[in-house]
Amino acid sequence: MRRLFLDANVLFTAAHNPKGKAALICELGRAGLWQLITSAYALEEARRNIARKYPHCLEPLENLGAALRLAPEGGSAPCPPPLPDKDCPIYQAALACKAQVLLTGDVRDFGFLMNAPEKAEGLLVQTVAGFLNSLP
Repeated sequence: MRRLFLDANVLFTAAHNPKGKAALICELGRAGLWQLITSAYALEEARRNIARKYPHCLEPLENLGAALRLAPEGGSAPCPPPLPDKDCPIYQAALACKAQVLLTGDVRDFGFLMNAPEKAEGLLVQTVAGFLNSLP
């Protein structure tokens, strides 16, 4: 089964827009098409941002979080430069849980790794739209 690691912004978007593509990824994961994984770090970042911007979406985020597998924290894989330090825990957790795909909306920081698994120790980094478009 394909393992998808969800970054904080994907969790945020799924909770805030239940009819969007990120929510569809989560719905299909709950239906068994793939395994959904995140980290406590990503979940907390999403929770902080939802609480600040859309507090009415905290409950959908909590429901989503309950359906996700949590990756181990503290992976030791080196982060590829120029990935910012704040994003290293996301990258390391995705590698530590052996995810095949890291889904993120953070094109600014992860853009150089998008669709380039040879630069990310075999991890495929994609946007939600890119992932959905790549499905057969």
